[in-house]
Amino acid sequence: MTAMNTNDLLKLPATKLKRILALKTQIERLESRIGAVITKAMPGPLQKVAKKKRHMTAAARKKISVAAKARWAKIKAGRGK
Repeated sequence: MTAMNTNDLLKLPATKLKRILALKTQIERLESRIGAVITKAMPGPLQKVAKKKRHMTAAARKKISVAAKARWAKIKAGRGK
C-alpha cells in the first residue's frame, strides 16, 4: 500500500472517497475496541501510581536556607571587588 498525497485524493470519485472515509471510521472503531479489550485483560491499574509526597523537617529546611544564604553571601562578596 502506498501513501496518497492530496492531489491523488482530489482525483478520486466521490463514491471512492466515501468508501475510504467509511473504512477509516471502521478502523478507528475497531482500534478503540481492541484497546478496551487489552485494558480489561491487563491486571492492576494502568495509571501511574502516585508516590507519597516527601515532607521535609523544619531542621532540614533551615539547613538548606543557611547553605543558600552562605552561597549568596560568597557571590555578593566576590562582586564587591
